[in-house]
Amino acid sequence: MSDALICGIAGAGAGIIAQLITYPLDTVNTRQRTDRNSKKMKKTLGTIEQMCQVVKQEGWDRLYGGLAPSLVGTAASQGVYYYFYQILRNRAETDALVRKKNGIGDGSVGMFSSLLVAALSGCVNVLLTNPIWVVVTRMQTHSRKDKDNHPKLEASHDEISVVVEPPPYGTSHTIQEVYGEDGISGFWNGVFPTLFMVSNPSIQFMLYETLLKKIRKQRASSNKGVNDVTALEIFLLGAVAKLGATVVTYPLLVITSRLQAKQDIGADKRHQYKGTLDALMKIIRYEGFHGFFKGMGTKIVQSVLAAAILFMVKEELVRCARWLLTGRTAANAIR
Repeated sequence: MSDALICGIAGAGAGIIAQLITYPLDTVNTRQRTDRNSKKMKKTLGTIEQMCQVVKQEGWDRLYGGLAPSLVGTAASQGVYYYFYQILRNRAETDALVRKKNGIGDGSVGMFSSLLVAALSGCVNVLLTNPIWVVVTRMQTHSRKDKDNHPKLEASHDEISVVVEPPPYGTSHTIQEVYGEDGISGFWNGVFPTLFMVSNPSIQFMLYETLLKKIRKQRASSNKGVNDVTALEIFLLGAVAKLGATVVTYPLLVITSRLQAKQDIGADKRHQYKGTLDALMKIIRYEGFHGFFKGMGTKIVQSVLAAAILFMVKEELVRCARWLLTGRTAANAIR
């Protein structure tokens, strides 16, 4: 099994575990990002308050709205990203060694190369998985109020009124809704700002790889001669890297969510966006720059926690996979 495939599978598994643990926070944050009311018009609820409000008004299940497609999206995103990242990373390391033989550099991958590798991997990931996240955003932002706004059919049979409830807002219903509104292109709503958001994992992995390399270098040069990194240290490195990346790219995430969420047709024009530039201008005009940072505190907690869990679990899965493969190879050699 190739190293790239091992990293891809491990990344997918780690992504699913991190998503399951932090999903309620992600749901609340998506609702915060897509809230189009200005700060003056509506009192902002805290993260815990909003979670309690969702549970009270809509039930526990709404905190996990869109979980199934989200898990598919997380597995696909992490698998695709890590697979292409490892392939491109191996190529960058090979080129670095070639340059070292030619007397250029020390044989290690530089910061710019790490950034480029992460960016290219992110672009491939965005183009392939954006339809999944459009569906997830729609399901996360669908509330009980939206359901109550759907027309109910009434039929009278001998003074007995029968109320026909609208169908549940599931994955298939969401897909039909997106397709009915915008056709196939609707599944790539928000793809333009999302492509710019590849800088988030690029910055994240650049910081992570740089810090990890420094720690291993210090360990290797120490008297102990042990350069292995513990799971706790991986956890902390992943948290620090994700924190820096999230703060820088959060406004792009707000614009993406606004474009992917359901547009209120026939409602206030301030709440409808025709594209990235239109969303940008309307947020500035009607909400101010504060609108670009709605729910950032929740996102920082969710993203840092998810990234830290992802890095820790992914490294452990890769380590176990390599150990199993090495042990199996050794056993076959003995036979």
